Amino acid sequence: MILDEPTNGLDPQGTREVRTLIRELNADGTTVLVSSHLLAEIEQVATHVGIMSAGHLLRQGSLEDVLQVVDAQLRIETTEPDAASRMLASLDLTVSERGPGYLLSAMRDLPADRINAALVAAGVPVHGLRVERPALEDFFVQLTGEGFDVVR
Repeated sequence: MILDEPTNGLDPQGTREVRTLIRELNADGTTVLVSSHLLAEIEQVATHVGIMSAGHLLRQGSLEDVLQVVDAQLRIETTEPDAASRMLASLDLTVSERGPGYLLSAMRDLPADRINAALVAAGVPVHGLRVERPALEDFFVQLTGEGFDVVR
């Protein structure tokens, strides 16, 4: 089944119903191809994606695999960001963003549990830890160069 912008113009309830229908069709064995610019919607229903730009297929695969190429960042919530920064530096990790009570750090190839264990072993209080990846829409813009800079 091929659907082109199936949720365009729908209210929130209609959008949810279409998402449910797509999932049910797929669960019953139907391949559903959805063409859409609403990438947040695609992220909620797709198992596989293809990213096209100017008629060329740039990436394809499972949603997880396509987004896996994007470097994950680890959000560390702590009351001691200076100590956390020092510990991350000892693991050759760099802090990319710092805010009140949190740090964002590249993970490279280190799993989050290992980074957490190192922080705790160094006496850094960790109040929260979350792996963050860009949304499909952010990755699309980064990959294709389409769009424009929007100040958030």
